Formats: sequence, structure tokens, C-alpha cells
Amino acid sequence: MRFSPICAVAVAAAVAVTSAPASASPAAPRAANPVVTWDLNTQTAVYDVARQQPWVQSRSFAMVNGAVFDALNAIAGTPYQPYLGAPAASGRESTDAAVAAAAFGVLVSLFPEQEQRLREQYDQSLAAVPDGAAERGGVRVGSQAASRMIAARRDDGVGGGQTWVIGTEPGQWRPTPPTFASEGASGAHLKPFLVPWVSHPYTSGPPALASDEYARDVNEIQQVGSLASTVRTADQTEAAIWWHDRRIVEWYIKRQLAETGRLNPLQTARMFAMVDVIAADTGIACFAAKAQWSFWRPVTAIREAGTDGNPATQPDPEWTPLLVTPPFPDYPSGHSCATGARMSTLAAFFGRDTMTFSAYSADADATRTFTSFSQALTELVQARIWGGIHYRDASEDGATLGKAVARYGVARFARPRR
Repeated sequence: MRFSPICAVAVAAAVAVTSAPASASPAAPRAANPVVTWDLNTQTAVYDVARQQPWVQSRSFAMVNGAVFDALNAIAGTPYQPYLGAPAASGRESTDAAVAAAAFGVLVSLFPEQEQRLREQYDQSLAAVPDGAAERGGVRVGSQAASRMIAARRDDGVGGGQTWVIGTEPGQWRPTPPTFASEGASGAHLKPFLVPWVSHPYTSGPPALASDEYARDVNEIQQVGSLASTVRTADQTEAAIWWHDRRIVEWYIKRQLAETGRLNPLQTARMFAMVDVIAADTGIACFAAKAQWSFWRPVTAIREAGTDGNPATQPDPEWTPLLVTPPFPDYPSGHSCATGARMSTLAAFFGRDTMTFSAYSADADATRTFTSFSQALTELVQARIWGGIHYRDASEDGATLGKAVARYGVARFARPRR
């Protein structure tokens, strides 16, 4: 793995998650965490209905959970540094109403065609809150936080008309089979949420075509990443498909950790906002690197290995990867970038790497379980190779980029004020 140095950033210890005191009497059932509820509502709006692509999904989640965090942080008396600011609050406002209003306001601005469906969810949330000043105050605080977020992201470059550069020379990216699509170039041009320099050289780029490292990467993926591979195990195949699920299993992991960790709404909002804002900026930085290097995908490199000038690679014109190759350049791996950021941020938030979590993927029809954040990231890095869509160098360097953005973000976002 090769990467350029970045400025060192100290990461302060995360707030410890503690369980409720033990009691001699049976514990009362816990009320549903409104932040978890509305994060699931966000997933439904973003993916199940709108079918947003990954480079836009991260922006939507960051907007929703950033606004929710600012609302709950204000009601709690701003114990953490706000993201965009703290609406005026007395502390007597309903947190349930604030979460619903903040999330609903942002989601309707993103998906006006879903307003009726979203309003039904919003009305259902408010129906569980007693009428009165607390409810009205929560709606006011949440709505103000949503308005600030909407204003901050206006004209941020989403949906821009940029296109990827299509090359014809060895090493240069070009659209890949079976769709031969070119999408997502605008993801490199979004305004960051937090990091002021997404074009920072986090990595030094893919290996030279004539290098031994390049030949190693190509030969490895040619064997293990092929649709017809005889060396990839059944577990590796499952992992490749599991991590490639477009519902993104990490959404579920984030919510599971909030529930198993018994986080209160403010703790949950802070964790979700940290993970989603940092992941969004990581995605922008990652796509900026893709645009810079514009490196060809394995399916192109293997089919055209006779043109790369490296005697240690051999062409296979019929080679096909296990997974369908995404419609943008290879280096670095976008999923490795995002997972590197998410797992690093979660480890910082909980103050430890070792935690047990799992998630189910409908695409793989399987549940996979991990006992640490680093274990999950290690498997993801491998899974992109097993799937035949990223070289090892692109996957490892993507994880490096994600960790670097996470170090910067954790040291600056939602820090305790006292």
C-alpha cells in the first residue's frame, strides 16, 4: 500500500457509552429512539423510493443527521460544538418532535415528490408526542435546524453536469461492460461539509503499469475476482456480494450499534452525524482522486493486458468479474474510502475498536458478524478484490484515504464543549 504523508491530527478520546444503573426491579420497556426511527425513514426515502446512487446518498444522510444533531444539541444546552449553529432552546422542548421536524424538513426539501408519504411518517411521530408547548417548541427547533441545513447546501454542486474523461491509452479509464455507462463525475465537485481540502493528496496514485506491484495486483484479481474463479471460496463470494449490497449494510450497523449500546437520542444523533458527515466528505475526496488518476478498471486491464507493456500480465479477452463494475474510474476504491471513514469514526466515537455487530444482506441472503471495526474494514478491502472490481492497491489506499478524513473530522466535528 502506498500513500503520501498527511498532516497528523490528534484524536481526542470519544465520549464513553455507559449502561443504565442496575435496578432490583424489572426494567421498563425502552421507548423507540426517534433518531434511529428517522434514520430508517431516511434510508427508505433515499434508497427504497428515490434509488439515489452512493455518491448522492451520503449527502442526503449527512444533511438529515447533521440537522437532527444540531436540533438535539441545542435542546440539551449545546454540550457539543454545533455543526451549523444551535437554534434558541430552553431545554423543555420535545426531543421526539425536534427529531421529526428536522428530518422531515430536510427530506421534503430533497424529495418533494415524496412529501405525502413523508408527512404521514411525520404526523405519526407527532401523534405520539403530547400536545402543548413542548411539542411546539420541538417542532420549532427542528424546523430551524432543517432550514439552516437546506440553506447551507443550496447550490453545493449536486447534480452537476460534469463527466469523466474517457481515455483510449493503456491505463486510462473507459466505460466497462456490460452497461458501458459513465456516471457519478459530479460527486467529485460537491462542496464539502467539513473538510476544506478534498483535493489533498491523501494517496500517491496507482502503481505504474510496468511495475511489479501492478502485475501483482492484476494477476491476483484475474484469479480470485473472476466470475468463473476456481480459487475464490464460497465465503469470499458471499462476502463480496454482501458488501456490494446497494442497501449498504453499514446503514444497519450504525443503527444496531445505537440500540445495542443503549445510546440516548442525543448520543445517537451525534454518532450518526459524525459518521455521515465524515463519510460524505470522504466520498467527495475519493471521487476527486478518481477524477485525478482516471485509472482503468480490472476488467479493462485484464482484457487488454497485451497493451500495458508489462510482460508479467497476460490478456484474457473474455474475462468477466464476479460483480458488475461500477460506472466510474478505479482508483481509489469508493467503498473502501467510505468504510475506512465509517469504521474509523465509529471506533473513535466508542473509544475502542473491539465491538460485536452484524447485518443481513438481501443480495447475499446472508448475515455476517464482526467483532471489531478493523476486522470489518479488512474484510471489505478484500471483498472488493474478490468481487473483481478493484485492485488491491486501490482498495487499500481507499481505506487509507477514509481513515485520514476521519482523523481530521473526528478531531473537529461535534467536539465536547466542556
